[in-house]
Amino acid sequence: MTRDTGILVVGGGLGGLYAAHLLARRSITDCTVLEARATPGGRIQSAAGLPSADGTSAPWRGDRFDLGPTWFWPALQPGLAALLQALGLASFPQQEDGDLLLDRSRTAPPARTAGYVSQPAGHRVHGGMVAMVEALAARLPAGQLVCGQRVTQLRHLGDCVAVDTVDAAGTAATWTARGVLLALPPRLAAGIAFSPALPPALQRQWAATPTWMAPHAKYLAVYDEPFWRAQGLSGEARSSVGPMGEIHDASFPGGQAALFGFLGVPAATRLQVGKDVLRAHCRLQLERLFGPRAAHPVAEWLKDWSQDPWTCTPADLQGDAHHHAPPPPATAAAGPWAGTLAGVASEWSTAFPGYLAGALDAAARGVAALLGSPAATTP
Repeated sequence: MTRDTGILVVGGGLGGLYAAHLLARRSITDCTVLEARATPGGRIQSAAGLPSADGTSAPWRGDRFDLGPTWFWPALQPGLAALLQALGLASFPQQEDGDLLLDRSRTAPPARTAGYVSQPAGHRVHGGMVAMVEALAARLPAGQLVCGQRVTQLRHLGDCVAVDTVDAAGTAATWTARGVLLALPPRLAAGIAFSPALPPALQRQWAATPTWMAPHAKYLAVYDEPFWRAQGLSGEARSSVGPMGEIHDASFPGGQAALFGFLGVPAATRLQVGKDVLRAHCRLQLERLFGPRAAHPVAEWLKDWSQDPWTCTPADLQGDAHHHAPPPPATAAAGPWAGTLAGVASEWSTAFPGYLAGALDAAARGVAALLGSPAATTP
């Protein structure tokens, strides 16, 4: 089966959806967005269900909590703030009022110290970051977003590019387009077969670019109320003994209460230990820090991005927690791929590589490069 489209976007995360949004603003609707996962969003994912008595997932009764990116900074990233406003979404500052806990020993009580308010303030989105994904996806024409399609090969045919895909059932398809926007991390893009091959230097640079979120894991515990605040605590903690090295209040104003933390356990160790054991140790750590009530969340999640095949490659397993410099633009200076490809994933941003705002920046630059026009500066 072969399908024709004008511009094909590989990846339905924030960068891919925003690229399609920018194309629509230029009256270019002959566009198709392919996403390998069953749902759009990429690394923007939320906790979306409560376990029921029979072990299945019941509809979530309250707020959706971010398992991937959590914050943005309006003062530093006004473009993302403007997009949220244009989509009708509201944000709120991260809760930081109260004391900070320093966790230095499993056998001694944590030390309390005066907390601090970050400047500029980090914000979260009401409804979770997935609300932004849903709002952008809802604006796409019917049929423009196709999920469950893994891209295996890009073939330059002279007058167009053929994009070969396979779905979860193993059914193959081919899409032809005059240009391709790569809305997936450079390291994952490097794993796609290109015919003819990309310039070797470009291929090496993509493969050497770490994927943000890939080595990380987040644990989230939901409670009936933010009981730690009655103790004068902010919900923030820093730990040198783990398993979580950094903990934050994940509650929503007027909604569900929650704590979440980034695990400091290496990805290879997490895989050997298993998620059930890690969750148990996370509960024990929260109990040690915040008291007995913390040991009994009404719901909990552990999202290990290193075990997500659409995010992590073997090269990412030894990655660190830092944002890295972007690779060169996803285009060749000469040859058949020149002017045909552009990268619109966050890692390609020159302003905010690895951040949500970076996906918007990369999308704007990538669309402009592919069309040979100035980058968009408004939502």
